[in-house]
Amino acid sequence: MNTLFFPFLKRAACALAVAASLSLPTAAQAQGNTTNDSFNTAKRLLERQVYHDHRVTLYCGASFDNRKNIDLPSGFVTPSHARRALRVEWEHAVPAENFGRAFREWREGDAQCVSNKGKAFKGRRCAEKVNQRYRYMQADMYNLFPAIGAVNAVRGNKQYSELPGTAPTFGSCEARVDGNRFEPPARARGAVARAALYMADSYPEYRLSRQQQRLFTAWDRQYPVDAWECTRTRRIEKLQGNENRFVKRACQERNLW
Repeated sequence: MNTLFFPFLKRAACALAVAASLSLPTAAQAQGNTTNDSFNTAKRLLERQVYHDHRVTLYCGASFDNRKNIDLPSGFVTPSHARRALRVEWEHAVPAENFGRAFREWREGDAQCVSNKGKAFKGRRCAEKVNQRYRYMQADMYNLFPAIGAVNAVRGNKQYSELPGTAPTFGSCEARVDGNRFEPPARARGAVARAALYMADSYPEYRLSRQQQRLFTAWDRQYPVDAWECTRTRRIEKLQGNENRFVKRACQERNLW
């Protein structure tokens, strides 16, 4: 055989090895939820096995009981949705619409998404009905937090921002809304940031803009994990079977894991 051919073979073999290493999953790659695709089951697990001894809402620090009755903080007000202020809801830190729009069923509908009256539908209802990948993302417990229903409603899918010149929207609860922007209180910023970074790291369907990446990275540094966030994350990891490395690593560094 021509000896000049051997260098070519070496280069080809190296190229194939590199390509294989890029296509195969590695231990360093993040993995999202693959064990439970039921949003209702996720909420029950959170209520009974994660938050059973720490019934406190994310944004406003309101306590609630096992029947979801809320003890609203003194001075809490809401500009709308007063009835929902009386109940706890499970909030997606990364709104379902923000990752749901990546799915065709959400944007366009599907042949299976037809009501009993023959009317086609799309959006969250269709994605939930047809696409299991969407259901896994929707039910990911790392992205779910208890919130006062009215705060959840007003917040909607508004973009996270810093709003230093805006007055608190909910009285003593220092969440702020300005148009299509939402600033969580300082007590929630770190947890929100790490949930968003986890979602972007675990699901290619969800991507952060450069602006949001910078904001969440800054909040992650400025508002470090506390003992409860570490306990919450450890419990979810046991139930769901995958890790949020943004929280876990920080907890280990602070000897809270």
